[in-house]
Amino acid sequence: MRGPEIPTFYAGDIGRLASARAHAGLEVLAMHFGQPTAGAPAAAIEQAHKQLDQNSLGYYESVLLHQRISRHYADSYGLDINPGRILLTAGASAGLVTAFAALFQPGDSVAVVTPGYPAYRNTLNAMGLKPVELRCTAEHHFRPDADMLAALDPAPAGFILASPANPTGSMLDAGAMADITSVCRERDIHLISDEIYHGITFGHRAVSALESDPDTIVINSFSKLYRMPGWRLGWMVVPEAWASRFSAYLINMFLTPPTLAQFAALAAMDASDDLLSWVEIYRQNRDRLIAGLERVGITGIAPPDGAFYLYADVHHLTGDSLAFCKRAVQEIGIALAPGIDFDPERGHEFIRFSFAVKPEEIDRAIELLGNWLPTCNGP
Repeated sequence: MRGPEIPTFYAGDIGRLASARAHAGLEVLAMHFGQPTAGAPAAAIEQAHKQLDQNSLGYYESVLLHQRISRHYADSYGLDINPGRILLTAGASAGLVTAFAALFQPGDSVAVVTPGYPAYRNTLNAMGLKPVELRCTAEHHFRPDADMLAALDPAPAGFILASPANPTGSMLDAGAMADITSVCRERDIHLISDEIYHGITFGHRAVSALESDPDTIVINSFSKLYRMPGWRLGWMVVPEAWASRFSAYLINMFLTPPTLAQFAALAAMDASDDLLSWVEIYRQNRDRLIAGLERVGITGIAPPDGAFYLYADVHHLTGDSLAFCKRAVQEIGIALAPGIDFDPERGHEFIRFSFAVKPEEIDRAIELLGNWLPTCNGP
């Protein structure tokens, strides 16, 4: 093989250990992957059954879904987004690959936040691009700021921003977002705003980068708020003048997104009571998990503003987060994501909990950890 070497997604290693344990009939609490465990809204499932019975499900791109997403921007952000600027994708990952391919040339540098979603960095490397890290710390709630971006010399060709962020749940307010979009305009930096966790917040709503810069590339998905990760459906918002070019990349690389998912997504977008009920469960789970972890001695946590993760400092327990997570799943059945996925340099002392699970699973995880941590002795 002649392509660049990239690391694995270590949470996948934990997932394989969890699957082996479950196959053996043993208890597993799946808190490693960033996916809701509740499944799609009932209305989406009902619509999917209907389409399976009545539709041949060939290649398809829903005009109605374009229009419904446009209305979502009007309702949620007060923005008038022409449906022609909205491109449907086979999940947010396809949107990221398309943006990287359309915007950059091999050798270009693209700024990413660390700790951050590992596929940004790894996909950039795989495509011959150079990730430049903006290191954020718990002291500033893991939030990047405009000064960090302005200090990069030379200016990168692009910047990938997520708010709320994975793994920290940190979120930017309107002022901070406007400052970042301003620096990007001044320095000709293409801003790619990953807004996949919008709608899952625990106070103020998330701010879209489109509110301060209509030329931002926005990527979103039905995997998180709409609880449809396996349906592989997302969307992009791009400047109108670029829509045909991005569309050409998408259809050549991915054809069309899953047809069944498009019909189900239309129903999911109107299931507001169902969606909000689970956001409230996540909020309760967040508080429940923070309190429980404090009781068992894990206190290095910056409470997340959104998403459904806790990024916990466990330096007093381990200096090898991957080994720690492997032991946790093998010995007590709790699957967690090691911090090295999100920060290869300093993530050895952090782990990520997903709290997009049932409340009783939070309580069980705390019970198991409370009994195990005093005896685990490292690693």
